[in-house]
Amino acid sequence: MTKEYDIIISGGGLTGVAAAIAAKRNGVKDVLLIERYGFLGGMATNGLVNPFMSYFKSKELYEEEHQLTFGIFQEILNRLRELGGMRDGDKRVFDAEVMKLILNRMMMEEGVELLFHTYVADVKKDKEDHVESITIANKGGLSSLKAKIFIDCTGDADIAYMAGVPYKKGRDEDGFGQPMTMCFRIANVNRSQMLPRKKINELYQAAVQRGEINNPRENVLYFDTVQDDVIHFNTTRVVMKDGTNPKELTEAELEVREQCWQMYQFLKKEVDGFQDSYFQVSAPQIGIRETRRIIGRYILTGDDVITGQKFEDSICYSAYTIDIHNPSGTGTIIRYLDKGEYYGIPYRSLLPININNLLVAGRPISSDHEAHSSLRVMPPCVGMGQAAGTAAALALKNNVLPHQVDTKELRRQLIKDGAIRE
Repeated sequence: MTKEYDIIISGGGLTGVAAAIAAKRNGVKDVLLIERYGFLGGMATNGLVNPFMSYFKSKELYEEEHQLTFGIFQEILNRLRELGGMRDGDKRVFDAEVMKLILNRMMMEEGVELLFHTYVADVKKDKEDHVESITIANKGGLSSLKAKIFIDCTGDADIAYMAGVPYKKGRDEDGFGQPMTMCFRIANVNRSQMLPRKKINELYQAAVQRGEINNPRENVLYFDTVQDDVIHFNTTRVVMKDGTNPKELTEAELEVREQCWQMYQFLKKEVDGFQDSYFQVSAPQIGIRETRRIIGRYILTGDDVITGQKFEDSICYSAYTIDIHNPSGTGTIIRYLDKGEYYGIPYRSLLPININNLLVAGRPISSDHEAHSSLRVMPPCVGMGQAAGTAAALALKNNVLPHQVDTKELRRQLIKDGAIRE
């Protein structure tokens, strides 16, 4: 017999975690969260993506800080700090291992049912605009699960795709999405001897010219970590491969680990401060910036982002730049919002145009290539997750479909729960 839940969420990244917590706190009894790994956190843990990109960035004052995502995201920050999982004096750098632990605890405290090591393998519709059940695959084989409402937090819009939701990929001219990247870390770095960023990039460019580096990225991108002697690198680049194509995804994983090792060898040989370093860790999987973007009831655009549009149904806010890593080679396009400006993400962008009991949250929401490059970062994704879980709870409470939820009521609830501030 097929078990039926009130809400099933697929994808245990920060988006899915926030959706599950919000649904439970707003009175939903049976919430199931499905995750393909044996831990939660998504790109924050299985991709080692760091730091949080959560603040204003403008051409006039690049380092101005102003947080825009609160609620469950703020709770995560607070718990990280309590367990020493954030760098002292830094609001963005966190520890992935501590993150795994606190997300587990938050799920257990709220009574969310979890299924790890599980994929969604298929979707069944009982009518054209309604998902009846999903088929999951795990060590128990294949099984079917029903829900009144489904929330797709997979990052690749997997449920939406299987349900027949129309979508786009990549830039309009050729369909190529932003390149994939594998984050890695180098330990035992001598910070006192470490060369400045400009000099490291000069040495990198020289190595590229000599043919010793075949990474198409134009510079070396690195960040601090919680540990003083450990440097985090987000500097590899695999271009013109589709993260939803199994063959190309496999090829990307093979290619990117060679890039990681090549970068480490360059640093150890050429850059002061790295002579006694060692390769500490690479992410369990390659980081995927962009795959499917659903066609929803509103398509958020790059112009919306840059001009700081706020909508009557805005469910979270962001001020991150338009940040497009060249899908086919070298170069990165950065477009800043004006100083102090920010934009809203409308609830309509979480609603597929043709499936009535499905919400999509996180980077696959309805947007164009440019807007996607801004909203894809972790803090607004947490905000979208909290909004999706809250909206699903209100839909069940009021016996309506997600697209029939009163967005004024939704915003009032998000304000009450501390997710957004007016």
